[in-house]
Amino acid sequence: MKFKHSVIFGIVIVATLTTSCTKEVTINQTQTQAPTPASVAESGNFKAREYPAQGTAKVITEQGKRYLVFDQKFKTGKGPDLFVILHRSDAPPLTGIKEKDYVNIAPLQKTSGTQRYALPGNLKLAEYKSVAIWCRKFNSTFAYASL
Repeated sequence: MKFKHSVIFGIVIVATLTTSCTKEVTINQTQTQAPTPASVAESGNFKAREYPAQGTAKVITEQGKRYLVFDQKFKTGKGPDLFVILHRSDAPPLTGIKEKDYVNIAPLQKTSGTQRYALPGNLKLAEYKSVAIWCRKFNSTFAYASL
């Protein structure tokens, strides 16, 4: 009789522990949340100015921060002193860009492929209608995308 009670007691303990562990795992799984997807605010396709260009530029918001993103199809010509700028016009001039008409975002990372640039938090995006690849040395627009 003692053996029977020991077996039953052992089964109850194992069942209790198994149930407790299962509940704990379930609780941990419900606490894990999927990351919030990025939302696209503006986008446009690159067009040639000084050099042929292709690909898309997008302004996205991710976790409260804005980024300028070029897709994997992005490509433009090589040159010295290239920068990514936002311009007030929807089609920046080929040459002679004036300082009051643009904001410098960052040096161009590479002339092709995916890239991402953080936008300043205080930037009033509505004031800028395009993104451009700009050669500072010769004040020349290589390519642009209207946003």
